[in-house]
Amino acid sequence: MRGPFLPWAAGAVLVLGSWMARGAATGPGPLQVQIINFNFKTVQVTWNSSGSPGVNLTFSYSFRPNEGDSSCPEYILEDGHTVGCVLQAEGDGILSFSIRRGMRPLLAKSQWISSYLKPDPPGDLTFRWHEEAVTVTCSELPHKSLLYEIQYKSTFDPEWQAEEGRSCNVSIPGLDPDKCYFFRARARTMEAAYGPDTYPSDWSEVAHQQRGRRRDSCQEQRLFPRFVLISGAVAFLTVVLLLVSLWKLRRVKKLLMPSVPDPKFTFPGLFESHRGNFQEWIKDTQNVASLNKTDDGEQECFLEEALEVQPAKAEAETPTGTPTGEEEAAADPSQLPRRFPPGREAISLGDFTFVMTDNSYMML
Repeated sequence: MRGPFLPWAAGAVLVLGSWMARGAATGPGPLQVQIINFNFKTVQVTWNSSGSPGVNLTFSYSFRPNEGDSSCPEYILEDGHTVGCVLQAEGDGILSFSIRRGMRPLLAKSQWISSYLKPDPPGDLTFRWHEEAVTVTCSELPHKSLLYEIQYKSTFDPEWQAEEGRSCNVSIPGLDPDKCYFFRARARTMEAAYGPDTYPSDWSEVAHQQRGRRRDSCQEQRLFPRFVLISGAVAFLTVVLLLVSLWKLRRVKKLLMPSVPDPKFTFPGLFESHRGNFQEWIKDTQNVASLNKTDDGEQECFLEEALEVQPAKAEAETPTGTPTGEEEAAADPSQLPRRFPPGREAISLGDFTFVMTDNSYMML
């Protein structure tokens, strides 16, 4: 139900051309009037005179041409001043009224109140489901030439959808019974029968239906987590497939284009100390063992044990007799056979004899 017509407060002026003060007495400003017939029960007349703000206007009316005018039984006030009148209707009839400022008339008119009809909202909505369609019925109003509009939407629909009929028996196809739906209804007049100045009824209370049963409400969170779960699963699978694809691509790239080892790590010091000069590097490292990592991560350098090289001598004739102590002392020490410490072994190559240990190696 609409409230009083207050254009200066709401910023919108609703002017009814047929109710403008054409031919009325000259007044301080145009008088704007709105009439609403609430289902032939009450009639509300509101006005505003932009030229007479804060002035009390008087309203008189009559539903019978041969009867005298009656004063307004119930004024609508705003800030202590009259802005409208509420009348009790007696079915469809001609309303004759006049609005005065003191003794000066501002407007006088007569009009059928059915031209400003606003029906009551439909009630008692019932639903009959059959497969993927539903038929909505409601209690019909006693007025003729009405259209009944049924609006509906599910928890996934952003806007209402509508179906209408000349009677409150409207079928709606293409619904999913598993979804929860909102339904509401209203009635409105046909312009051909009532004119363009009528009003649609207010909406009925919203009804909720799911699986053919009435529900107190549609809880969107009951269906929404299902959508979130599916979306999350799809996103997770997409990320997993992307990672697997990258891993496969890396393996294929490694097979097709294997990495070339960096000589910097194979020959330590070659580029840092000798700038790539292999001859200088081999001279400095030929007697140095490779760097070995100890258990605690530190590196130790072990020097190779120097090889002892002696020229080969002609085999000395061994005396048949056993030399005495004096002969041994008088003999040249270089002519005596050498004794090697335990764990060492003499190896002869050509004219050279090498004394090697278990940790020695020979570079040719």
